Amino acid sequence: MKKWTILLLALLCSTAGAAAQDFSVVNPRCEYRDEPLGINTLTPRFSWQISARDRGFLQSAYELIVGDDRAAVAAGRGNLWRVKAKGAESLHIPYAGKALESGKEYYWSVRVWNAAGEVSPWMPVNRFSTGLMSPDAWSGARWIAMEVQPDSLRLVPGEEYNKLTIGDRITAPNRLPQFRREIDVRKPVKRAMAYVSGLGQFEFFINGDKVGDNFLDPAWSDYDKIVCYVPFDVTDRLQQGANVLGVMLGNGMYNVPRERYYKLLMTYGYPMMICKVDVEYADGTHDVIVSDGSWRTTTSPVTYSSIFGGEDYDATLERTGWMKPGYDDSSWQEVLFTSQRGELIAPKALPVKVMEEFPVFKIRKTKYGKWLYDMGQNFSGVARLTVKGKRGQAVRMNTCELFDPAVDSIQIHGGYRGETRYTYTLRGDAEPESWAPQFTYHGFRYVLIDGAVPAGEPNPEGLPEIVDVRGLHIRNSTPESGTFVSSNDLLNKTQRLIGWGIKSNMVSYLTDCPHREKLPWLEQLHLMFGSLQYTFDMFSLYEKMLDDMAMAQLPNGLVPDIAPEYALFREAFRDSPEWGSAFVLVPLYLYEYYGDGTMLRKHYEAMGRYVDYLTSKADDHILKHGLGDWFDIGPKMPGRAQLSSLAATATPIYYMDALAMVKGAELLGKKKDAERWQKLADAIRTSYNEKFFHKEGCYYDRNSQTANSIALCAGLVDPEYRQGVLDNVVKDIRSRNNGLTGGDVGYTYILRALEAGGRSDVIFDMNSRYDVYGYGYMLAQGATALPESWQVVPIKSHNHFMLGHLMQWLYTHVGGIRRDTEALAYKRSVIRPEAVGDLTMARVSFESPYGQIRSEWSKGADGSFELLAEVPANTTSTVWLPAAEDAAVFESNLPVEKVAGIEYLGYKEGCKVYAVGSGTYRFDVRPQR
Repeated sequence: MKKWTILLLALLCSTAGAAAQDFSVVNPRCEYRDEPLGINTLTPRFSWQISARDRGFLQSAYELIVGDDRAAVAAGRGNLWRVKAKGAESLHIPYAGKALESGKEYYWSVRVWNAAGEVSPWMPVNRFSTGLMSPDAWSGARWIAMEVQPDSLRLVPGEEYNKLTIGDRITAPNRLPQFRREIDVRKPVKRAMAYVSGLGQFEFFINGDKVGDNFLDPAWSDYDKIVCYVPFDVTDRLQQGANVLGVMLGNGMYNVPRERYYKLLMTYGYPMMICKVDVEYADGTHDVIVSDGSWRTTTSPVTYSSIFGGEDYDATLERTGWMKPGYDDSSWQEVLFTSQRGELIAPKALPVKVMEEFPVFKIRKTKYGKWLYDMGQNFSGVARLTVKGKRGQAVRMNTCELFDPAVDSIQIHGGYRGETRYTYTLRGDAEPESWAPQFTYHGFRYVLIDGAVPAGEPNPEGLPEIVDVRGLHIRNSTPESGTFVSSNDLLNKTQRLIGWGIKSNMVSYLTDCPHREKLPWLEQLHLMFGSLQYTFDMFSLYEKMLDDMAMAQLPNGLVPDIAPEYALFREAFRDSPEWGSAFVLVPLYLYEYYGDGTMLRKHYEAMGRYVDYLTSKADDHILKHGLGDWFDIGPKMPGRAQLSSLAATATPIYYMDALAMVKGAELLGKKKDAERWQKLADAIRTSYNEKFFHKEGCYYDRNSQTANSIALCAGLVDPEYRQGVLDNVVKDIRSRNNGLTGGDVGYTYILRALEAGGRSDVIFDMNSRYDVYGYGYMLAQGATALPESWQVVPIKSHNHFMLGHLMQWLYTHVGGIRRDTEALAYKRSVIRPEAVGDLTMARVSFESPYGQIRSEWSKGADGSFELLAEVPANTTSTVWLPAAEDAAVFESNLPVEKVAGIEYLGYKEGCKVYAVGSGTYRFDVRPQR
């Protein structure tokens, strides 16, 4: 009897365990990262997703623990914080336990309950560490340099190259240093952390090997206000006995030379570095090594470094063995002590890394005897050269976007002054040598090489032989969040075209282009928000850029068009409402799409100061300054708005700002503020409609596509006139052979107005051709990344992302994946695909904060329609199936009426609508015969 009792108990336990395993916690995040090092807060936010086998999973409670002992947390014990709460909350849970300390490592785990009261296993232990939260935490580390710039040479903010007022002044006659220090490790190491910053850019080495795979550390910033350091876990890098710490520096955005090409001249100072290494031994003792007078420095083999002009490396100047113990550095200089104005913080955005490699697509010899390497793709990055030759021979590389076969030469943008060049001087090894720039990058497709020949080609002059050239694509390493493919080849190519425009302009902020400027123009942060968040996990990068805007804000409230404001541009390029309004609109978007109100709370007062600044510039609530619909399609070369007045974009966005402040005030419980902002919004609306709306023709301003569309999207149009205004947008598009005219600002509102008006057919027609200005025209001209102008003007950039607004439509209407506007962060989603135009199939996915949402559909010639819809656990969705009202609908081959958990909501706008919980569904619409 006892034997059977034991067997029964064992069976019951195994059954309960199996039930618990039906769902589990996955994808844990602390401060939006998996196991982050050196976070900048002592109250981190925790998030997780849930993997559930059964449909309709909703979390009913969670338990979260935090501790400083991994084994204890793994056993379900948290000595610093334990919280158990009812409800479905799983995003951005703020830490509220015992005080955390600077520079420490912590561990956390979570488990969740389902609606039936069953509990998941504890999530595998996740770790995080806090950064150095105060100057004292640096343990006396000093900024050290090889040479210190005199204050008389400082140039901040910078000067634009075509607006120079500084004569022949040289901004960066500096040498580029490297530093070393030997340390001894004599006991078993439990944990070792290094905290390093080097300005402008640095690479950190231990015993000859680079630590980490980051590129262009640290993140760009306004160095007078903040300087980023980078935390590294170097526990496995240290060996017992002697070790060598090494640092190499480049100029980056910190110090821009005048030689070669420069968009702007700027210098905060000469290169410098700071470092702290904290070695914790198994016996509990510590050794702390800091940058101080014990370090030595000398010039590095990097002989030229410019974020705009390129980089030179002379391998004959390498100090053999300098990164190894025992090297004699007695001939090196003593370091100099210096200082830096900005506060040291860990980066908020993920680091830049090499994310992809391109082999050579095609090689040809030019009539000038140089060799042109075509990588087949326009991208941001560097070229890695592998070459074999004699000591002291030099190979020169120029990178560019275009090659003009008519003159057999590379083409550079009309704004360039000078050359971007990369030079490698060989060591003369017996084996091939490889080199890639360390401290700069460029946007390019072509590499033009002089002073070398491809291996196997005639070489009567005995030049170095090119063994290989590789394109290394660099960008911010934030993960991609979406995938898209359809039956329409042009839409697929368009998605890739826009995608490369986005990827090529993601570093430590979003740039306008990766070659000519590399500057943080702000308008796309809100205009491209939808397209960006469907493509990449953007929150951390947005968090960093909002801080940049807050630091750039002037005392009068103005948020300049670029932030950090590295250079002062003329007024129209410094004060354009469509640009500065990113500071007001983005925090609200982040709250709506990611469910996190941190940025709204943090920047609310400063956002209000910007709107007050706009009010001070308004004439009877009308704004009419700035750039307007930049690069719209008019009779002249693209530039400032041609078809719409400046007021036609500035004032509607000013109105949207006021409404955003109303929402922000309401969310923060600021009733009086909400009333004040609503009063302002009402006044703007009344004034704008009185002055710019033409009732007789039902249009705004000059009846441009942009003016009418932005009025619709802003909510300025009275309900009785909305259809008439939309009809004018469609009429203008149709009259131009389905051609667009909207530019940088206007095009996104044209698309959004058409979407809201149910006119995806017009959007499809606009973007399904090669013979009018648009994406098809760009592709027909050979573009592989998104050009700056619809007309693909040769002297303009060929790798921007400012016109990439169609990406949002591909996800929200072709794929049909949308956020329910009544819920935050896709807690409720809408899956409503549109089989528009000649589309017969689309497969689209999106990684929402709760997990993957998927929409894969196909339609048959007989009117049948199949949809695979995936809804993440702990969320719900509304599924819209295009169908005749009498069509039969099946799910997984069962009549949908017989499937539990699916609720029919009725027939609306040509669709059968169903409410579903989480899970994967296979709907099949079968028309009646």
